[in-house]
Parts: sequence; structure tokens; C-alpha cells
Amino acid sequence: MTTPSDIFFDRTHKRSVYNIQPLENIPSVIRYGILSYNRAAEMRHESIAMPEVQSRRDSVNIPNGGSLHSYANAYFDPRNPMMYTRRDRAQSLCVLAISSEVLDFEGTVVSDGNAASEYTRFYSAGEGVSKLNFVQIYSEWWTDDDPYEQLRKKRVKCAEILVPGEIAYKYIVGAIVVNDQARNELELRGFQKKIIVEPKVFFRKEG
Repeated sequence: MTTPSDIFFDRTHKRSVYNIQPLENIPSVIRYGILSYNRAAEMRHESIAMPEVQSRRDSVNIPNGGSLHSYANAYFDPRNPMMYTRRDRAQSLCVLAISSEVLDFEGTVVSDGNAASEYTRFYSAGEGVSKLNFVQIYSEWWTDDDPYEQLRKKRVKCAEILVPGEIAYKYIVGAIVVNDQARNELELRGFQKKIIVEPKVFFRKEG
């Protein structure tokens, strides 16, 4: 039987999706996993989200599912507009690489763009990974001479994987950081999986 993660690999040759996380949350992530906004709110989790964005997300309900805030989220490409708005905080962030197996979890939903956008549509994981425009999702930039097309590309670039409740730590396969100092800080917080230094993901120049 072909699974959503199989379809994803066939279309992209990739086996990971990504979550942007403050370094200070890592001990909690190791213990509890990547939590939905609602579950994280019950703990002392640092958030990288803008309040106005969370307000929009709070009003979104997933078709045949719960509220958007009841899902743990990941991106197909972490080098996206969300990261761009947080590039000045790169030193305090990491990108967690998550096994694409989460696409196969019961209840996982895929969005064709930023889940807070009124133009975004939601699909079952299998249907979503079959339909998504991965060429645009993995494009380096979302700029366009046409301002409306640029807004569309910006939305698509932030396509999401929404997993009910939480993503357990065992499904995290590694992390990406901006430099060696951030790598050391991540290790000091107990992270023992593979760590890659890749400044470009954080909109920083190599070297």
C-alpha cells in the first residue's frame, strides 16, 4: 500500500519536514515532543510567532478536524517567509528535521500554503502531497514583479504539515543551526542527534 510519505518521496526525493524552534525549548521538546499551540500554552514554551498571526490561526478550523491550534505544525521547507521574519533571531533558533513518517499518522492534514491564510486549502495527507506545488515550495525565493503573484508565492512557500496534538521526539531525526555556537548551545541543552550547520537556511551568508 502506497503511503503519503511514499508519495512525498516519489515527488520530492525528500524524507524530512521541518519545525522552527527556539533553542531554549529543546529540553521540553526532548521530553514532550513538538506540541500543538494549545498544548504548548500549558507549559512555559518560548514562541517565535507574532501575536497577530496567532490570533488569525486561533480562528482557523480544519475541515473534518479540530482547531488549527490543536495541531503541531511543520513546514516542507524551513527557508520560508516565517524564517525570513525571524532571521535576526537566527542565533537563538534551530530547525528540527522530522521524519516524513508523520505524514502517515492518522489525522495528519496538509495545507497548500500558510495555514492562517484565508486562501489556503486543507487536504488529507495523501491528497495533499499529491497536489502540492513542490516546485514553488522549494524555490529559493518567492519574489515576483506582480505583487499579487508574490503574495500567492509567499503563501505557498509556507505550506504546512499539521499533526494532531504533538510530534514525538523519536520522530525528530536531526537539526539545522546557523553556526557552531548555536550547535554548541543545542548540544548543551541535551540534543544528541545529528546537527548540521547551514547558515543559508537562516538567510545568512556562508562563512
